[in-house]
Amino acid sequence: MNETTKRAAPIRDARTLGLPKMLILGLQHMFAMFGATVLVPILVQGYGLPLSIQTTLFFAGVGTLFFHVCTKLKVPAFLGSSFAFLGGFSAMANMDTGRYAAMAAGEKLQYACGGIVVAGLLYVALALIIKAVGVHKVMHFLPPVVTGPIIILIGLNLAPSAVSNASTCWWLALVSIAVIVVANIWGRGMIKIIPILLGVVVPYLVALIANAMGATALDSLGNAVPLLDFSGVAAADLVGFQPFLTNFSGSVAKFDLSAILVMAPIAVASMMEHIGDMSAISATVGENFIEEPGLHRTLVGDGIATALAGLFGGPANTTYGENTGVLVLSGVHDPRVVRLAALYAVVLSFSPAFAALVSSIPSAIIGGVSFILYGMISAIGVRNVVENQVDFTNSRNLIIAAVILVCGLGFTGGLTFTVGGATITLTSLAIAAIAGIALNAVLPGNDFHFGQSANADTAASLGRY
Repeated sequence: MNETTKRAAPIRDARTLGLPKMLILGLQHMFAMFGATVLVPILVQGYGLPLSIQTTLFFAGVGTLFFHVCTKLKVPAFLGSSFAFLGGFSAMANMDTGRYAAMAAGEKLQYACGGIVVAGLLYVALALIIKAVGVHKVMHFLPPVVTGPIIILIGLNLAPSAVSNASTCWWLALVSIAVIVVANIWGRGMIKIIPILLGVVVPYLVALIANAMGATALDSLGNAVPLLDFSGVAAADLVGFQPFLTNFSGSVAKFDLSAILVMAPIAVASMMEHIGDMSAISATVGENFIEEPGLHRTLVGDGIATALAGLFGGPANTTYGENTGVLVLSGVHDPRVVRLAALYAVVLSFSPAFAALVSSIPSAIIGGVSFILYGMISAIGVRNVVENQVDFTNSRNLIIAAVILVCGLGFTGGLTFTVGGATITLTSLAIAAIAGIALNAVLPGNDFHFGQSANADTAASLGRY
C-alpha cells in the first residue's frame, strides 16, 4: 500500500491525529448540526410555543451521548432536533378546543412534549418488536406507500408558516434562499455540508448592516419595526441554567390523550428517517450497524433520548444526515469526534446570552430557510416513493396514497370527538397516518419487502440536504 492510498484510507481512531485535531473535528461536527438543531426551537417559537434553545442544545448533546452508550460506542451518529415533529408543534399551538381553549402557550408546550415522550417510547416498542420478530416483518407494515405520503404532508402542512415569516421582509428572505441554494449546489467541502447554517448566518450579517442603515421589517400587526432587536441579548446572562432547571414545574411534560394523538403518530415518519440514516451511516463507514450493534439498539438510543428530551421540555431528537456528510468529507469515522460535538452542545446550552442572540434572528430569515426546508421535507417524501419504486398503476397503492393525502390536507381543523367524557382531537397528520397504516394492513397485495427494493433502506432521511 503506497502513501497516497494510506492517506485516502478512513481514520477509525482519531486519537492518532492528536488532541488538537480531534477538538477541531468535533467542532466541525457541531457546526454541521448546529443550524438545523437550533432552527427547530426558533420555528416553534414562531408558532407561539416557548421551546427553549438552551434546552434543545442540552438534550441534543446529552441525547447523543446516551445514544452512543446504547450502541456500544460504535455508531458515529449525532442526535439533533427532528423537523418531522414541527407539524405537531404547529397543530398544538393552534388547538383551542376542550381543555386547550384559552390555555397558555407554555402549558400547551408541556402537553406537546408529553406527546413527544410517548413518541419516543414508541421507538422502544418498535425496537422490542424488531428484536423479537426481525426488522423485515415489522417494516412490511410500514412500506413507502404509507411513509412517503406522510412525509410529504409534513412539509405541505408547514408551508403557510414559511410564507408568513418570509413576508415580514421579502428581500431578506430571498437572500437566505439564495445563500442556501448557492452553498448547496456550488459549494465545496464544508460549505456544502452546512448550507442551512450559512443560510442563517450570512443573511444575519446582511441584516446587521441593513439595520444600521435604518431598514425595517413588518411585525404581526403589519407595523414597521427594526430588522433586529438586541434587547433580549442585553438582558440575558452570559452563563445560566436551562429553563427546566430553573422552573421545573413549568417545563416538565404533561400528558393528555389529544396531545398524544397529535404528536405520537409522527413517530411513524421519524422512525423511517432513523432507519434510513442508520443505513446511510453504515454505507459511509463500511460497517453494518443495522446488524451490529443492531437496529433495535439504535432505536432504543434514539427513542429514550427523545423521550428524555420531551420529559423536560425539549424537542424530539433524530439522527442527523448532516453529520453523515461530515464523515464523508473528513474521512474520520471515529465516534469519539461526534461525542466531542455533543459535549460542545452541552456547554453552549448553559449560556442564556447565546440563546438570546440566536432568538434575535429576524423572522424573514427563518421564512427564507423554511421555504427550502419545508419544501425539501415534502420532496424527500416524493423521493421515498420514487426510489422505492412504488407502483401507482396498482390501484391498491393509489388508494392508500390518495386517502393519506386527502386526510392530511382536507381535515384542516383536525377532528374533535368525545370519548367517556374526555375531548379528543386528532390533527390532519394523525388522521392521515392512522388511515394509511390501517388501509395498508387491510387491503390485500402488500408486496413490499424491506431491503429488497431498490434503495429501500436509504430513501427515508429528513436530515440530508
